[in-house]
Amino acid sequence: MNKNYEIHSGKLKALSDTNRLMIIDMLSCGELCACEILEKFNITQPTLSHHMKILCECGLVLSRKDGKNNFYRLNELEIKGFKAFLSDLFQDSDDCICK
Repeated sequence: MNKNYEIHSGKLKALSDTNRLMIIDMLSCGELCACEILEKFNITQPTLSHHMKILCECGLVLSRKDGKNNFYRLNELEIKGFKAFLSDLFQDSDDCICK
């Protein structure tokens, strides 16, 4: 497994915010419109846009525009790799940096 610590640390930084963690949790149920996400938070639309930009830039979330609405969903392929990285990080493995 390629342990690209820099890329994965960006994902961890993106997830270090409570609101972004909650957004990821919401998106685990499926694709949502930005307006549906915004309903659950006491934040402004520009603040939500900022959070979504960070989640998209780190690769955990994908977005698409349909008319005036932005829709977001989890990037399952990227999340699969991130989960594998975390699993490998917390256990002894052949490619551990201590070896």
